[in-house]
Amino acid sequence: MPARKDVDGSESVPAFYGSELRWKREEAGLTLKDVVKDCYYSVSYLSEIERGQRRMPMDLAAHVDRVLGTDGFFKRRCEDVRKAARNGHASYFTRVLEAETHAKTIEEWCPSVFPGLLQTAAYARAVVRATHPLAPAEEVEEKTNGRMARARLFEDDHKTPMYWVVLHESLLREPILPPAEMAEQLEHIAALARRHRIAPQILPRNRGPHPFMLGTAKLMTFPDAPPLVYTESLHSGVTIDDPALVEEYRRSYDLLRAAALPLEASLEMIEATAEDYRNGKRAD
Repeated sequence: MPARKDVDGSESVPAFYGSELRWKREEAGLTLKDVVKDCYYSVSYLSEIERGQRRMPMDLAAHVDRVLGTDGFFKRRCEDVRKAARNGHASYFTRVLEAETHAKTIEEWCPSVFPGLLQTAAYARAVVRATHPLAPAEEVEEKTNGRMARARLFEDDHKTPMYWVVLHESLLREPILPPAEMAEQLEHIAALARRHRIAPQILPRNRGPHPFMLGTAKLMTFPDAPPLVYTESLHSGVTIDDPALVEEYRRSYDLLRAAALPLEASLEMIEATAEDYRNGKRAD
C-alpha cells in the first residue's frame, strides 16, 4: 500500500482545517467510516475535506464536533474556510462555488440574466458594472474574472456535471450589450450545447403563467452528499438543504422545464437570434 500523503496545513485555510480534522480523528482512534456514521455524507466526502479539497458544510461540522468531542471547533472554523474561498464572489456564494465543482447534476433557472456559468467576459462585466456602478475598475475585473474561472467547469470532459438550464426568451430579445457582443454571448451558449456540455431550453415570452414566476434557483445533486438548492436576490443568496424544501423546488423546476421549448427548438432559436445580431437585425 502506498504511503499516505500528509497535508501541508500551511498551504491554505481549507488545508489547515483538513489537517486538523485528520489529526483529531486519528487521535480519537476513529476511521473515516466511524466519523460519518449516522450522517448523510460519505467517506470519500470527508476524505476530501481532510485533504483540503473540499469545504465542510455546517451540518457536517456540527456532527464531527459531536463525534470527536471538539467543543464546536470545526463549526466555528467554517466561517474561516468560507472567507478563504471567496475569490471575487460574495460571501454567501462560497458554498455554491465549491458545490459546483463536485456536482453530478446542476439545473438552473435565472430569468433576468444569463447564469454566471454561461456568461462571456463582456456580459459578466456588464452585469457587474450595472450592479455596482460606483465600484473601482479593479473590483469589477476581479468579479468578472471570478465568473470566468467558474465557467472552466465545462472544459474538463470527464468532470463536467450534467448541466440543464431554462432561459427566459426575454434574455435573447432584450440585449444588454451591443449586437456583436450579444451575438458572441448567444454563440457561446450554442457552442456549449453543440458540444454536449449543456442542455438549454427556452421558456417563450408568450407562454403565460408558469410554475416558477418568482425567484431564481440552482438545483445541485452529488454522488456523495444530499442535494442542495441555491436561490438568490440582488444582494443576498440562500443555500437550502432541507429535504422537504429541496423537493418543493425540484417539483417546481420539473414543471417549468415541461413548459419550455424542446432542446432542439431552443437551440435553433438561440442560433437564429445570434445570427440576427450578427446581421444587424432586431432580435424581437
